[in-house]
Amino acid sequence: MVNEIEKKLWDAANNLRANSSLSSDQYSGPVLGLIFLRHADYIFNKKRIEIEKKKANSKKELTALDFQAEGALFLPEESRYSYLLNLPEGVNIGQKINNAMTLIEKANPDLKDILPKDYTIFDNTLLSDLLKKFDFEVLEGDVFGKIYEFFLGEFAMAEGQGGGEFYTPTSLVKLIVEVIEPFHGKILDPACGSGGMFVQSAEFVRRNNKSVNDEISCSGQEKTAKTINLAKMNLAVHGIEGDIIQGNTFYEDVHDSVGKFDFVMANPPFNVDMRKVDPTKVKGDPRWKLGLPTSGTANYLWIQTFWSALNEKGRAGFVMANSAADSRGTDAEIRKKL
Repeated sequence: MVNEIEKKLWDAANNLRANSSLSSDQYSGPVLGLIFLRHADYIFNKKRIEIEKKKANSKKELTALDFQAEGALFLPEESRYSYLLNLPEGVNIGQKINNAMTLIEKANPDLKDILPKDYTIFDNTLLSDLLKKFDFEVLEGDVFGKIYEFFLGEFAMAEGQGGGEFYTPTSLVKLIVEVIEPFHGKILDPACGSGGMFVQSAEFVRRNNKSVNDEISCSGQEKTAKTINLAKMNLAVHGIEGDIIQGNTFYEDVHDSVGKFDFVMANPPFNVDMRKVDPTKVKGDPRWKLGLPTSGTANYLWIQTFWSALNEKGRAGFVMANSAADSRGTDAEIRKKL
């Protein structure tokens, strides 16, 4: 059932591209934002019924705090999906969706400056069609999470090499998760992209019948603001709490990571030319105790980032170029120490 929905929705999203002059990079954020909005609305309505039952004898109106206590976002009236679906003809739908995103951020400060607000670049008819297509009956709880992941993969393929900066194939992430088994503890991904490592770790915890946010804490770092927004929305549609901070991992350790984590998982941008790394900024960093690569690539900066973040019993799983296994010079010396 989910696969059929994914295909129908992807066809609808493709209609945006086919009937506009926009690139995949331009329309991916707004489309993913609508998945987020539809998910938030589904959870809001579900929780509203539960809260109203609990407060059946109370005459007070429900507030944002009531929903936050239940782990749900509060949606003001004009940000609800039913309101957007039933807008009168002739209204600027893009403007209304932009406003809906702004209202959600105001009601839920943790989402400040995260949600897309560029829907006016789309034609009214196209947006109306997309809103209707996303208004499907929900038959399973995590359907939106699966759709979000599917869309991330499709957008990554559409963007080619650039898509690899925010997306790692799910099969590869699952392999890493199954090997290191992050069932309980603190997880770090210092090149977190759209947050796939955290999503699959959460799935692993759920398969073991545990509460995700009670069992694991997720800390991420990413260089670009746009990718951080994708990750935060991804975690939100999967019900995962996480601390994702912007920063260039070579020069900033935003989570003060040395020796603190039970698990490290990452798919970093490997084979970066060391000549592009400023030696004055990395010298003396406690993460590079085993030495700095002096030529070639920065692969062993990444590998030491993962190694140094682990506590005594920690485990790491990451993607790395084959060449890192037998590179010479200072790489070989660092490898021996590892």
